[in-house]
Amino acid sequence: MKNAIPWLTAATLCFGCNGQKLDLIKATDFTAEVDGKKIGLYTLSAGNLTMQVTNYGARIVSLWVPDRNGRYRDVVLGYEHIDRYLHNTGERFLGSVVGRYANRIAGGRFCLDGNEYTLPQNNNGQTLHGGVKGLDGVVWDVVSVSTHKLELSYVAADGAEGFPANLSIDMTYTLTPQNEFVITYKANTDAPTVVNLSHHSFFNLKGEGRGSVLDHILTIHASHTTPVDSVLIPTGEIASVVGTPFDFRKPRAIGEHIGDDNEQLRLGAGYDHNWVLDRTSNEIEPAATLWEPVSGRFVEVLTDQPGIQFYSGNFFPKNGVKGKYGRPLNYRESLALETQKFPDSPNHPHFPSTVLRPGETYTHTCIYRFGVQ
Repeated sequence: MKNAIPWLTAATLCFGCNGQKLDLIKATDFTAEVDGKKIGLYTLSAGNLTMQVTNYGARIVSLWVPDRNGRYRDVVLGYEHIDRYLHNTGERFLGSVVGRYANRIAGGRFCLDGNEYTLPQNNNGQTLHGGVKGLDGVVWDVVSVSTHKLELSYVAADGAEGFPANLSIDMTYTLTPQNEFVITYKANTDAPTVVNLSHHSFFNLKGEGRGSVLDHILTIHASHTTPVDSVLIPTGEIASVVGTPFDFRKPRAIGEHIGDDNEQLRLGAGYDHNWVLDRTSNEIEPAATLWEPVSGRFVEVLTDQPGIQFYSGNFFPKNGVKGKYGRPLNYRESLALETQKFPDSPNHPHFPSTVLRPGETYTHTCIYRFGVQ
């Protein structure tokens, strides 16, 4: 049902399991219209999680998670009003879906079936996250909404941002009794194209605006990365993490080696790289775990994709714009864990293919499973 009315179940959703009142954003602050399509704010709840989502860019606006003592905090970055997203002066991709092609495409060009396609160069001469107006900058159609699930759809038109084919996308956000935030993507095309979708919430398990993430403990189930050049495009190499600051196969504080004298860290201004996951099947498997020792909150990331981009918030300013609670969104005070196929895959034939043809279905599942320890 397009333009559905947001769920308003304040009696159950404004309070956490210990009776703590949650500072939920008012649905009326997200009432707007763009390109003739209505924007809304939708509140979902299941298990110990409460999440607010807008269909503008399919953005997660807030995500409330308890600590080991049952105290809730909002662990994703966002804004308190739709106008701040529509006229954003800070980080573009707060909580959004990214695509049609998540991550970077070199020089904004790729060839497919002998045809060359040219895309907008919106990041140091490269195409980042779908171009100037990617899937983060459109109003998604609301197919259905319940207390714990939101189904969205969008058709990316042939030629939009230079990409070929009409791409029909169905995306579902679900909260489960097991404290999981589950994202599923499906896409079909009417002509050959490339597709690589991902999710771009910025997490701080202490809560939005509450300090550095360098003391968060990270595990990534990957023995290799795809090293990058000076504009963060993969060189094509698949490099071992052994003996490098990129070895997170055992739990390690993010800040332990982020300042090492390492060329890849210099190029990324810290961590902003794709890890090649150590997969044993094509099924959903653990990819990474993030733990914040003081609160005890952790999130486990699971996926059926071959890669994960870990970005340590290096390009936020040191005195950033304020988030939804009036605290600045600062340098290295949040991070992203984006499940994906590899950056610039259309220009690297030995990378997992991102080509989608008529009659095929693109699928992708990403799960963020929260808990305490």
